[in-house]
Amino acid sequence: MSSRTAPAPSTGSPPLDPAALRTAIAVLVGGIAVILDSTIVSVALDDLARDLHSGVDAIQWVSTGYLLALGVVIPTVGWLQGRLGAKRLWLWSLAVFLLGSVLCAAAWDVPSLIGFRVLQGLGGGAMMPLMTTMVMQSAPAAQARKLMATIALPAAVGPILGPVIGGLILGAGSWRWLFLVNVPLCLAGLVLAQRLIPADAPAARRPRLDLPGFLLLAPALVALLWGLSNVTGDGGFGQPDVILPVVAGAVLLVVFCVRALRQGGAALVDLQVLRSRPTWAATALLFLTGASLYGAMLLLPLYWQQLRGASALAAGLYLIPQGVGSLLSRALAPGLTERIGERWVTVIGFVLVGVATVPFAFADAHTTTWPLMIALLVRGLGLGIVVIPLMTVAFHGLTRAQVPHASIVTRIAQQIGGSVGVALFAVILARAAHGSGSLADAFATAFWWATGFTALAVALSFVLPGREKEAGVLPGGKKEASAPEEAEGAPSAR
Repeated sequence: MSSRTAPAPSTGSPPLDPAALRTAIAVLVGGIAVILDSTIVSVALDDLARDLHSGVDAIQWVSTGYLLALGVVIPTVGWLQGRLGAKRLWLWSLAVFLLGSVLCAAAWDVPSLIGFRVLQGLGGGAMMPLMTTMVMQSAPAAQARKLMATIALPAAVGPILGPVIGGLILGAGSWRWLFLVNVPLCLAGLVLAQRLIPADAPAARRPRLDLPGFLLLAPALVALLWGLSNVTGDGGFGQPDVILPVVAGAVLLVVFCVRALRQGGAALVDLQVLRSRPTWAATALLFLTGASLYGAMLLLPLYWQQLRGASALAAGLYLIPQGVGSLLSRALAPGLTERIGERWVTVIGFVLVGVATVPFAFADAHTTTWPLMIALLVRGLGLGIVVIPLMTVAFHGLTRAQVPHASIVTRIAQQIGGSVGVALFAVILARAAHGSGSLADAFATAFWWATGFTALAVALSFVLPGREKEAGVLPGGKKEASAPEEAEGAPSAR
């Protein structure tokens, strides 16, 4: 099938394609539980340690095991989609996540809970990049950003609201409800997916698993995520359980990248998608977004708890304005992007994030609360505005067969970026506190660093294409293919 050029964005608001809208609704309902689950359990670690008679070091693997399972399964999603088809893979992944949730709620000790969380992570890890792939492959190019706004928003709001919802559940009942709350969402998601998502066949030529690529990339991601998760210990980056896995993971990742570039479309993840300027720029910015979002989710609750004396639940409630700001971005980002383009929307979003972080760099234990609440509202608005265009522009100029690979690359960037952000800001905060002896000064230093990373993201945003790119024109005058179309000779998803 020959590729068609992506139509220029219309200034009007054409009705959304019904099939694409149904797909977006179905994956959103099923995916909300997975998005929330990445942070909802974090507030329950003390309760879990107490109820299951375990130390904090052991119970930390409830979160770490889930994170590592994501790292194992994400690289295989493109290959699995080619073997099973998108709809079947989505149903199987959601069913595995549901089973893992039920088993977690029934866990009788720490090892069983960790094992069931790994099962949850295997299901959820497949769903995260698949959400983006399914929407992008079903949507006409002119409507892609509106539909992406539907699924990008929970990705931005979920990590913010997760601790809040977790705190409310713990205040009302047992930690087991943190997992049982997934059951109705997953069941509704299964029903909607079966009814609303169009059936699709596996690839005509069943792709073969790039086993050497998998044996390089999966351990690389696991080692990186595990090493970075250990940074919060007393030794920071100097601990052997940080240095060894991070170095090993980085080496494996470099070897995988060199091999994948030589393999092209036959690789487990086709890194040829990064030859597209929009894709690599959006990937780098999503890395910084992950670092900013998850790094701040470490700093902000600690600010309220350690410096202001708030409880864990109260600290979570203080973050609600940030979630409200992200929700408001859903109404602003698509229309704003149509008018001024992804580049300027992303610049504006990161500027808002940076400006709204500065008040916390000046705050101390006695700072008036309401200006900080306004700053959090603006910060959430900026984060939401950034995520939506980035998750759309990353697919500009790619064929249908390349979309799964771009989804995997961007998801890996966000995942590693989040881990880097948490690790880096934990070390900055600890060393600043040790050096100055003042907790207020330590938080000021950490928030200034966060502002600096946001400034870096603003500068990188200017690499994104301007409005001429949106009209479907590649450098040199070549026309780009719309995401749902498959160009002639395009490689099948691996």
